[in-house]
Amino acid sequence: MKAMIFSAGKGERMRPLTLHTPKPLLVAGGKPLIVWHLERLAAARIDEVVINTSWLGDQFKPALGDGSRWGLTLHYIDEGPVPLETGGGILNALPVLGDQPFLVVNGDVWTDVDFAALPKQPHGDAHLVLVDNPVQHPRGDFILQADGQVANDGDDARLTYAGVGIYRPAIIEGWREVIGDTEGAAAQPPQFGLAPLMRHAMGRGRVSGQHHRGKWTDVGTPERLAALDAELT
Repeated sequence: MKAMIFSAGKGERMRPLTLHTPKPLLVAGGKPLIVWHLERLAAARIDEVVINTSWLGDQFKPALGDGSRWGLTLHYIDEGPVPLETGGGILNALPVLGDQPFLVVNGDVWTDVDFAALPKQPHGDAHLVLVDNPVQHPRGDFILQADGQVANDGDDARLTYAGVGIYRPAIIEGWREVIGDTEGAAAQPPQFGLAPLMRHAMGRGRVSGQHHRGKWTDVGTPERLAALDAELT
């Protein structure tokens, strides 16, 4: 299985820290956030990782090299000055990711999710890791039903998407019909988010999930980074 680490965001909420350093390269517990992911991916026997870049993207390769120190092969994909967002990023990376399911993880989260325990072949188009709602996102994102399916609507309590999932390339199929003429759709390469495609797949019963009750942090502010660094140190 291959993996993709979303690393192209501008990290505007993390400023001034991200004025000179892309968010995934910020350090917590003595190593960059993205290195924690690379170590866990290598431990899960994933050997190829796509890293999409934009803001300060020229810093990634000097910091991480070719991945050989972790037994990985790293593929850097420069999206240019304007990030392609999550959906556009996956679409742009599909020639490298291939036609098999792949793991996706946000470069600005820290978690102890066991990547090796995630399903290699999801029953539908995606399998999502969900976590308890953090204080900064109390309403959550999606509902994990008793049968393991993930839904956008329902009466059960909502959970927060952890930024970790297994996706089939089919999640991107028909993207234009799903998102319509939203801003960025006509750009080359297209710029669009993954959330509308996920909700579309949920409506067809094509998304499963699991509730991770371990550690997880959305490192979205300097204060959360400092708290994580203190905990890990």
